[in-house]
Amino acid sequence: MSEPADTGVNRRELLETAGVLAAGGVLLAAASDSAAAQVEDRGSTVRITGIRGMRVGTKAYVKIETNRNIVGWGEVTGSEPTVAAALAEAMRELLVDENPTRIEHLWQKIYRSHRDMRGGPFMTHVLSAIDMALWDITGKLWGVPVYRLLGGPTRDKVRMYPTPRAQKLGTGGPHPFSGNPSDIQGLVRHIQETRKRLGPDATIMFDAHCAVPPPMLIQLAAAIQPYDILFLEEPAVPGNIEVFKRLQQQIRIPMATGERDRTIWGMIPYLQERCIDILQPDVGHTGGITQMKKIATLAEAYFVPLAPHCTCSELGLSASIHVAASIPLFLIQEGYLDGHIMPAGVARKSFTLDKNGDAGLPQGPGLGVEIDESQFAKVNADPKRRFRWPTPTYADGSVRDY
Repeated sequence: MSEPADTGVNRRELLETAGVLAAGGVLLAAASDSAAAQVEDRGSTVRITGIRGMRVGTKAYVKIETNRNIVGWGEVTGSEPTVAAALAEAMRELLVDENPTRIEHLWQKIYRSHRDMRGGPFMTHVLSAIDMALWDITGKLWGVPVYRLLGGPTRDKVRMYPTPRAQKLGTGGPHPFSGNPSDIQGLVRHIQETRKRLGPDATIMFDAHCAVPPPMLIQLAAAIQPYDILFLEEPAVPGNIEVFKRLQQQIRIPMATGERDRTIWGMIPYLQERCIDILQPDVGHTGGITQMKKIATLAEAYFVPLAPHCTCSELGLSASIHVAASIPLFLIQEGYLDGHIMPAGVARKSFTLDKNGDAGLPQGPGLGVEIDESQFAKVNADPKRRFRWPTPTYADGSVRDY
């Protein structure tokens, strides 16, 4: 490559020239005409006019309104819903008058808005709902499903669980740090009987739920290895990657985690240390559709598939399915449609289930979900759908993980 021509102009001369031009009003224009102010799409007049956060049972729904009479919906899960709804509305000053199709820009604006709250669960879970709503609006503006905006579908259907052929088993209660034969065999029997009942073609997963401490989990994993489960979920409490590395060295069953980790920055240690086989981001926890798509790309580089965690209603589940439909390395999607998370009809999905229980692609523009706000009061009046702080303990009264 040839060297740049010597113009004979030094730094001092450039600065002096700039000063002359600025004085003449040539170099420095008004702020509204500066390059930074032209970043937004000037051909679009759509703007956010309001944001509402609403408690709906144990969840919070976020509604973003625009001057085009198009609204977007998102869901906050895994958080105290009254606080989440208030926090969503407190973000009004970050969103009103912005173009809702600038999704990445608005994600960064919110996430980095307060240095002391960046990455925290309350902030990120609410941001997840806002992100879903922005994608919903953008899809509706363009008249296409969100998965079309994510690069189009990579599959015709999304494998789901629980279904008659795909079941996840739980821990059944608190477990000691290291178990006696009776402690281990009870869990082993549960897996053994399920495998016998469903047969060799069925999929079985076991969720340790961070409630089986690492020493006992090593004992259990050795005992259940012959039953070929799809994965061992949440083998340890997140926060110390060394624990996951120790478990990976001693367990010969595929391990999955990620539902309590947020954003690409929370996921990357698992990949770098090669201590997790499957990532399980939750679209309602990790930063919404925007981050879940990035996590999938990051994991693809390490050839690690996603098995998205989801305990959202049909609203958040639909958002997760849009991502699952658009990524190359996908294993299975969690989703509950039996009404225990949200009564039927509150969030009406547009995807259908086939005879195996797997989901077809969502239909219609945006997320493809219709929200019936008239049902919110009924849900909130149900005492069984009130948020309650968990208080898990061992038999001796000490606090445990769950």
